[in-house]
Amino acid sequence: DGLYLERKDFQEFVRLGAETEIGRVGGATIVLLSVKTVDTETAAAAIAPHLREGALLVSFQNGVDNVERIRRATGIFAIPAVVYVAVAMSGPGRVKHDGRGDLVVGELPPGIPRREDLGRIARLFDAAHVSCRISNDIAAELWTKLVMNCAYNAISAAAQSRYGAIKNNPLSRGVVEELIREVVLVGRASGVSLPSVEQLVEATLKLGDAMANATSSMAQDLARGNPTEIDSLNGYVVQRGKELGIATPVNRTLHALVKLVEDCNGGGR
Repeated sequence: DGLYLERKDFQEFVRLGAETEIGRVGGATIVLLSVKTVDTETAAAAIAPHLREGALLVSFQNGVDNVERIRRATGIFAIPAVVYVAVAMSGPGRVKHDGRGDLVVGELPPGIPRREDLGRIARLFDAAHVSCRISNDIAAELWTKLVMNCAYNAISAAAQSRYGAIKNNPLSRGVVEELIREVVLVGRASGVSLPSVEQLVEATLKLGDAMANATSSMAQDLARGNPTEIDSLNGYVVQRGKELGIATPVNRTLHALVKLVEDCNGGGR
């Protein structure tokens, strides 16, 4: 019957082609790498021999370092993308959409000019009625999304709570605000031009309203006993902070709690 898509204004089966053989990517001109960050190198290396000349590999992943990891593993200069969408697998072949659905793409220096390639990607998604913006500072966009991920994913996972509950509880909201301060300090020390802490707190709280009923993919992974992306989110901030001499106690605590649950569930690798 196809893939059943459920959202507020749409509940229908959508027919689409699907393949299980990795070699089939050879017929694509744009490939979207959407695997979890724990599988970045493995997936990129599997795809690399099959990519046709001129094909674009776009990282549709959380975290800020996937493009560099892809380049180190394969030599491919992938294009970074920031994805804002709240979805969950509600059952086999069933997807529930809880909020947003927009993209940001850009190029990371140093690299070859990719404006024409970025235009190809934006036009493709715009034709499908999916908003896709081209950014002149994709590093800042990636770190801004990292702020959102670090703020909600680990708390949602450890407490098995929805974004709206996290935002509306004064205690957890206080944790979110302190966490954001840490990420901003680390990001700026890494050379990224980020908005003010106050602006990012405001944006993060608005996201809690826009995706009030969403639970993080990390919470879904823990519930299924799967490995999480915590090492590429709060764990990345902790490691980068250590390298830069910046204390990150809130991120460190959340990283430790999620790793504990992950290990107890048998989801660690």
